[in-house]
Amino acid sequence: MTIGKNILMLLLLLTSCSELKKEGKQDTSNILDWEELVDSNLSKWDVYLSYQIQPGYNGTQPKDNKGNLIPPIGLNPKGYDVFTTFQEEKNVIVRNTGEFYGCLITKEEYENYHFQLKYKWGDKKWAYRKNLLKDSGILYHSIGPMGAEYWRSWMLSQEFQIMEGHTGDFWSQANSAIDIRAYKPESVLDPMAHKSQDFITLSMNSPYRNYCLRSGNYEKLHNEWNTLDLYCFDGKSLHMVNGEVVMILKNSRYIDEKGNDVPLVKGKIQLQSEAAEIFFKDIKIRKIDSLTQKQQDLF
Repeated sequence: MTIGKNILMLLLLLTSCSELKKEGKQDTSNILDWEELVDSNLSKWDVYLSYQIQPGYNGTQPKDNKGNLIPPIGLNPKGYDVFTTFQEEKNVIVRNTGEFYGCLITKEEYENYHFQLKYKWGDKKWAYRKNLLKDSGILYHSIGPMGAEYWRSWMLSQEFQIMEGHTGDFWSQANSAIDIRAYKPESVLDPMAHKSQDFITLSMNSPYRNYCLRSGNYEKLHNEWNTLDLYCFDGKSLHMVNGEVVMILKNSRYIDEKGNDVPLVKGKIQLQSEAAEIFFKDIKIRKIDSLTQKQQDLF
Protein backbone atom coordinates (compact mmCIF):
# COMPACT_ATOMS: atom_id res chain seq x y z
CA MET A 1 0.00 0.00 0.00
CA THR A 2 2.89 2.37 0.88
CA ILE A 3 4.59 1.66 -2.46
CA GLY A 4 1.35 2.38 -4.30
CA LYS A 5 0.95 5.70 -2.53
CA ASN A 6 4.53 6.69 -3.38
CA ILE A 7 3.99 5.90 -7.07
CA LEU A 8 0.76 7.89 -7.06
CA MET A 9 2.50 10.89 -5.42
CA LEU A 10 5.29 10.73 -8.00
CA LEU A 11 2.83 10.68 -10.88
CA LEU A 12 0.95 13.68 -9.43
CA LEU A 13 4.22 15.59 -8.98
CA LEU A 14 5.34 14.92 -12.56
CA THR A 15 1.94 15.96 -13.91
CA SER A 16 2.00 19.17 -11.85
CA CYS A 17 5.50 20.10 -13.07
CA SER A 18 4.44 19.44 -16.66
CA GLU A 19 1.41 21.70 -16.32
CA LEU A 20 3.44 24.49 -14.69
CA LYS A 21 5.95 24.37 -17.52
CA LYS A 22 3.16 24.63 -20.10
CA GLU A 23 1.84 27.71 -18.32
CA GLY A 24 5.28 29.33 -18.29
CA LYS A 25 5.48 29.22 -14.48
CA GLN A 26 8.45 26.87 -14.49
CA ASP A 27 11.15 26.61 -17.12
CA THR A 28 14.40 24.98 -16.12
CA SER A 29 15.53 24.21 -19.67
CA ASN A 30 18.18 26.95 -19.80
CA ILE A 31 19.38 27.10 -16.20
CA LEU A 32 22.65 25.32 -17.04
CA ASP A 33 23.30 27.76 -19.91
CA TRP A 34 24.08 30.69 -17.61
CA GLU A 35 27.58 32.09 -17.87
CA GLU A 36 28.77 33.69 -14.65
CA LEU A 37 30.52 36.96 -15.49
CA VAL A 38 32.14 37.80 -12.15
CA ASP A 39 35.09 36.31 -10.32
CA SER A 40 37.35 37.85 -7.68
CA ASN A 41 39.74 39.15 -10.35
CA LEU A 42 37.07 40.52 -12.72
CA SER A 43 38.89 38.50 -15.38
CA LYS A 44 36.06 38.85 -17.93
CA TRP A 45 36.06 42.65 -17.75
CA ASP A 46 38.17 45.67 -18.65
CA VAL A 47 38.01 49.01 -16.81
CA TYR A 48 37.84 52.43 -18.44
CA LEU A 49 38.01 55.69 -16.47
CA SER A 50 37.66 59.17 -17.87
CA TYR A 51 37.43 62.04 -15.36
CA GLN A 52 36.05 63.05 -12.01
CA ILE A 53 33.33 65.19 -13.59
CA GLN A 54 32.77 68.46 -11.71
CA PRO A 55 29.63 70.60 -11.25
CA GLY A 56 29.18 72.92 -14.22
CA TYR A 57 30.41 70.36 -16.76
CA ASN A 58 29.17 71.30 -20.25
CA GLY A 59 30.26 68.41 -22.46
CA THR A 60 33.67 69.80 -23.40
CA GLN A 61 36.95 68.13 -22.54
CA PRO A 62 38.09 69.23 -19.06
CA LYS A 63 41.07 71.59 -18.72
CA ASP A 64 43.61 72.16 -15.95
CA ASN A 65 44.23 75.48 -14.21
CA LYS A 66 46.48 76.59 -17.06
CA GLY A 67 43.87 75.88 -19.72
CA ASN A 68 45.50 72.71 -21.01
CA LEU A 69 43.26 69.83 -22.05
CA ILE A 70 43.27 66.96 -19.56
CA PRO A 71 43.46 63.49 -21.18
CA PRO A 72 41.13 60.77 -19.85
CA ILE A 73 42.60 58.37 -17.31
CA GLY A 74 42.24 55.54 -19.81
CA LEU A 75 41.89 51.76 -20.13
CA ASN A 76 42.82 49.44 -17.24
CA PRO A 77 44.72 52.15 -15.32
CA LYS A 78 46.99 51.21 -12.43
CA GLY A 79 46.49 52.69 -8.98
CA TYR A 80 42.74 53.29 -9.21
CA ASP A 81 40.42 51.16 -7.06
CA VAL A 82 37.10 52.27 -8.52
CA PHE A 83 36.05 48.66 -9.19
CA THR A 84 37.00 46.05 -6.58
CA THR A 85 35.57 42.77 -5.30
CA PHE A 86 35.04 41.13 -1.92
CA GLN A 87 33.52 37.90 -0.71
CA GLU A 88 30.19 37.88 1.13
CA GLU A 89 29.27 34.32 2.11
CA LYS A 90 29.16 32.48 -1.25
CA ASN A 91 28.87 35.62 -3.37
CA VAL A 92 31.55 37.71 -5.05
CA ILE A 93 30.42 41.33 -4.65
CA VAL A 94 31.60 44.06 -7.00
CA ARG A 95 32.03 47.45 -5.37
CA ASN A 96 31.95 50.49 -7.65
CA THR A 97 33.01 53.55 -5.67
CA GLY A 98 31.77 55.88 -8.43
CA GLU A 99 34.66 58.27 -7.72
CA PHE A 100 35.52 58.61 -11.42
CA TYR A 101 33.25 58.44 -14.44
CA GLY A 102 33.84 55.32 -16.51
CA CYS A 103 32.78 51.69 -16.57
CA LEU A 104 33.43 48.01 -16.39
CA ILE A 105 33.38 46.63 -19.95
CA THR A 106 32.96 42.98 -20.91
CA LYS A 107 35.88 41.68 -22.94
CA GLU A 108 33.44 39.73 -25.11
CA GLU A 109 30.62 40.92 -27.35
CA TYR A 110 27.14 39.44 -26.99
CA GLU A 111 24.09 39.07 -29.22
CA ASN A 112 20.63 37.59 -28.53
CA TYR A 113 20.84 37.11 -24.78
CA HIS A 114 19.28 37.37 -21.36
CA PHE A 115 21.50 39.41 -19.00
CA GLN A 116 20.85 39.59 -15.28
CA LEU A 117 22.41 41.26 -12.26
CA LYS A 118 21.56 42.37 -8.74
CA TYR A 119 22.45 45.79 -7.35
CA LYS A 120 22.07 47.91 -4.25
CA TRP A 121 23.24 51.43 -3.48
CA GLY A 122 26.15 52.43 -1.27
CA ASP A 123 26.30 55.67 0.69
CA LYS A 124 28.95 57.72 -1.11
CA LYS A 125 28.43 60.35 -3.81
CA TRP A 126 31.11 62.38 -5.54
CA ALA A 127 31.64 65.81 -7.10
CA TYR A 128 29.01 66.21 -9.83
CA ARG A 129 26.35 64.11 -8.00
CA LYS A 130 26.86 65.37 -4.44
CA ASN A 131 23.40 66.96 -4.48
CA LEU A 132 21.79 64.73 -7.11
CA LEU A 133 20.28 61.24 -7.22
CA LYS A 134 22.59 58.22 -7.23
CA ASP A 135 23.19 57.04 -10.79
CA SER A 136 24.65 54.14 -12.77
CA GLY A 137 23.48 52.01 -15.69
CA ILE A 138 23.79 49.01 -17.98
CA LEU A 139 24.97 50.02 -21.46
CA TYR A 140 24.27 47.31 -24.01
CA HIS A 141 25.18 46.76 -27.68
CA SER A 142 28.29 48.85 -26.95
CA ILE A 143 30.56 49.41 -29.94
CA GLY A 144 33.29 51.76 -31.14
CA PRO A 145 35.68 53.97 -29.17
CA MET A 146 35.39 54.92 -25.53
CA GLY A 147 34.20 58.40 -24.63
CA ALA A 148 31.97 58.76 -27.68
CA GLU A 149 29.09 60.51 -25.88
CA TYR A 150 28.43 63.71 -23.93
CA TRP A 151 30.25 62.61 -20.75
CA ARG A 152 33.32 61.37 -22.68
CA SER A 153 33.15 58.17 -20.66
CA TRP A 154 31.29 55.44 -22.58
CA MET A 155 30.89 53.74 -25.94
CA LEU A 156 28.05 54.20 -28.40
CA SER A 157 25.29 52.06 -26.87
CA GLN A 158 21.75 51.76 -25.55
CA GLU A 159 21.22 52.43 -21.84
CA PHE A 160 19.16 50.56 -19.26
CA GLN A 161 19.41 53.18 -16.53
CA ILE A 162 20.03 52.39 -12.88
CA MET A 163 19.11 55.47 -10.85
CA GLU A 164 17.26 56.23 -7.64
CA GLY A 165 13.58 56.40 -8.61
CA HIS A 166 14.38 55.89 -12.30
CA THR A 167 15.73 52.36 -12.71
CA GLY A 168 14.63 51.03 -16.10
CA ASP A 169 14.70 54.42 -17.88
CA PHE A 170 16.31 54.66 -21.33
CA TRP A 171 19.04 56.94 -22.67
CA SER A 172 20.58 56.79 -26.13
CA GLN A 173 24.36 57.08 -25.93
CA ALA A 174 26.11 59.01 -28.71
CA ASN A 175 24.31 58.45 -32.02
CA SER A 176 22.24 55.38 -31.09
CA ALA A 177 18.50 55.24 -31.75
CA ILE A 178 15.63 52.93 -30.81
CA ASP A 179 11.80 52.77 -30.83
CA ILE A 180 9.91 52.51 -27.51
CA ARG A 181 6.26 51.96 -26.61
CA ALA A 182 5.70 55.27 -24.82
CA TYR A 183 3.43 58.24 -24.29
CA LYS A 184 4.46 61.18 -26.45
CA PRO A 185 5.75 64.09 -24.35
CA GLU A 186 4.26 67.55 -24.14
CA SER A 187 6.11 70.81 -23.50
CA VAL A 188 9.05 70.16 -21.14
CA LEU A 189 7.83 66.66 -20.17
CA ASP A 190 9.70 63.49 -21.11
CA PRO A 191 8.23 60.46 -22.90
CA MET A 192 7.04 57.74 -20.50
CA ALA A 193 7.04 54.07 -21.44
CA HIS A 194 3.80 52.10 -21.37
CA LYS A 195 2.77 48.84 -23.01
CA SER A 196 -0.52 50.38 -24.22
CA GLN A 197 1.17 52.97 -26.44
CA ASP A 198 2.54 52.93 -29.98
CA PHE A 199 6.28 53.01 -30.61
CA ILE A 200 8.05 56.36 -30.85
CA THR A 201 11.66 56.96 -31.88
CA LEU A 202 14.24 58.10 -29.35
CA SER A 203 17.61 59.53 -30.44
CA MET A 204 19.65 62.71 -30.20
CA ASN A 205 17.86 64.03 -33.30
CA SER A 206 14.37 62.79 -32.49
CA PRO A 207 11.61 65.35 -31.80
CA TYR A 208 11.05 63.27 -28.63
CA ARG A 209 14.73 63.56 -27.70
CA ASN A 210 16.92 60.72 -26.41
CA TYR A 211 15.46 59.95 -22.95
CA CYS A 212 12.41 57.95 -21.83
CA LEU A 213 10.99 57.30 -18.36
CA ARG A 214 10.23 53.73 -17.28
CA SER A 215 6.56 52.82 -16.92
CA GLY A 216 6.66 52.49 -13.12
CA ASN A 217 8.90 52.44 -10.07
CA TYR A 218 9.52 48.89 -8.81
CA GLU A 219 12.73 49.51 -6.91
CA LYS A 220 13.30 48.20 -3.40
CA LEU A 221 14.49 50.09 -0.34
CA HIS A 222 17.96 51.64 -0.33
CA ASN A 223 19.76 48.77 1.43
CA GLU A 224 18.00 45.92 -0.41
CA TRP A 225 19.16 44.03 -3.50
CA ASN A 226 17.28 44.68 -6.76
CA THR A 227 17.21 42.21 -9.65
CA LEU A 228 17.46 43.56 -13.19
CA ASP A 229 16.80 41.50 -16.32
CA LEU A 230 17.68 42.64 -19.82
CA TYR A 231 16.42 40.63 -22.77
CA CYS A 232 17.88 41.38 -26.21
CA PHE A 233 16.83 39.54 -29.37
CA ASP A 234 16.98 40.62 -33.03
CA GLY A 235 17.05 44.33 -32.23
CA LYS A 236 14.28 44.09 -29.63
CA SER A 237 14.87 44.50 -25.90
CA LEU A 238 12.99 44.42 -22.62
CA HIS A 239 13.96 46.26 -19.43
CA MET A 240 12.76 44.43 -16.31
CA VAL A 241 13.05 45.59 -12.68
CA ASN A 242 12.37 43.07 -9.93
CA GLY A 243 10.32 40.91 -12.28
CA GLU A 244 8.29 43.75 -13.85
CA VAL A 245 8.60 44.79 -17.51
CA VAL A 246 9.14 48.57 -17.41
CA MET A 247 10.07 49.22 -21.05
CA ILE A 248 9.53 47.61 -24.46
CA LEU A 249 12.04 48.59 -27.17
CA LYS A 250 12.69 47.57 -30.78
CA ASN A 251 14.65 48.51 -33.93
CA SER A 252 17.93 49.09 -32.11
CA ARG A 253 20.24 51.01 -34.42
CA TYR A 254 22.69 53.88 -34.77
CA ILE A 255 22.91 56.73 -37.25
CA ASP A 256 26.09 56.73 -39.35
CA GLU A 257 27.94 59.80 -40.68
CA LYS A 258 25.78 59.81 -43.82
CA GLY A 259 22.55 59.77 -41.80
CA ASN A 260 21.78 56.12 -42.52
CA ASP A 261 20.25 53.73 -39.98
CA VAL A 262 22.61 50.86 -39.14
CA PRO A 263 21.35 47.91 -37.04
CA LEU A 264 22.83 47.81 -33.52
CA VAL A 265 22.16 44.31 -32.21
CA LYS A 266 25.51 43.13 -30.89
CA GLY A 267 28.25 44.52 -28.68
CA LYS A 268 29.91 44.65 -25.30
CA ILE A 269 28.14 45.40 -22.01
CA GLN A 270 29.26 48.32 -19.83
CA LEU A 271 28.40 48.93 -16.17
CA GLN A 272 28.66 52.63 -15.45
CA SER A 273 30.62 54.41 -12.75
CA GLU A 274 28.82 57.72 -12.40
CA ALA A 275 29.73 59.54 -9.17
CA ALA A 276 27.71 57.24 -6.87
CA GLU A 277 28.70 54.15 -4.91
CA ILE A 278 26.91 50.99 -6.00
CA PHE A 279 27.32 47.25 -5.42
CA PHE A 280 26.69 44.45 -7.96
CA LYS A 281 26.43 40.69 -7.61
CA ASP A 282 25.17 37.61 -9.49
CA ILE A 283 26.09 39.11 -12.86
CA LYS A 284 25.38 36.50 -15.51
CA ILE A 285 24.30 36.02 -19.12
CA ARG A 286 22.84 33.30 -21.30
CA LYS A 287 22.21 33.05 -25.00
CA ILE A 288 18.58 32.80 -26.13
CA ASP A 289 17.16 31.46 -29.40
CA SER A 290 13.97 33.52 -29.19
CA LEU A 291 11.78 35.53 -26.88
CA THR A 292 8.98 33.63 -25.15
CA GLN A 293 5.52 33.92 -26.69
CA LYS A 294 4.44 36.15 -23.80
CA GLN A 295 7.40 38.45 -24.44
CA GLN A 296 6.79 38.49 -28.21
CA ASP A 297 3.20 39.53 -27.63
CA LEU A 298 4.45 42.78 -26.03
CA PHE A 299 5.73 43.91 -29.42
